[in-house]
Amino acid sequence: MKPQLVLASASPRRSELLQQIGICHVIQAVDIDETPWQHESPLAYVERVANEKSAACRALRGDNLPVLAADTSVVCDGRIMGKPDDKQQAIEMLMQLSGRSHQVYSAVSLRGERHWQAVSVSEVTFRTLSQAEVAAYWETGEPCDKAGGYAIQGLASIFIESITGSFSGVMGLPLFETAQLLAKQGIRVIA
Repeated sequence: MKPQLVLASASPRRSELLQQIGICHVIQAVDIDETPWQHESPLAYVERVANEKSAACRALRGDNLPVLAADTSVVCDGRIMGKPDDKQQAIEMLMQLSGRSHQVYSAVSLRGERHWQAVSVSEVTFRTLSQAEVAAYWETGEPCDKAGGYAIQGLASIFIESITGSFSGVMGLPLFETAQLLAKQGIRVIA
């Protein structure tokens, strides 16, 4: 099958989500500075980073395939929580999320005939966690490269009391919003 778009991400989760909805794609990861700007809101941050990823990928390509990029951030108390650098930071992050709600912002940027963007904001509530189970979770290796130090689709699912919003958005690619953008580009998910 001929690729319908380029995924500007090395995330296996984003690729799997596109496959789940039947979108044939090629992967072209790009490396951009993802440091939040001073006083940048979480919404502005995810929109900017997704936009910069799609623009950088489009500039690298020599074809006309549409480029899809995304950025996802875990936000607690208005603060963007990145990927943990080490065990101590992961434990601190997860204990901050313990027994309370936080938001997950996921922006999608599609560059094709035009540039379109969409954002999904979900609310995730964690049950109360113990230091011991958070330390054991770190040892599984799962939180190492995940925003906020957890993967909703993995072992951390046992920490989640409730979610309001997009499960796929928390994973890293909100499929509802993605399908809407794809339709604007003429890419149909369901024939």
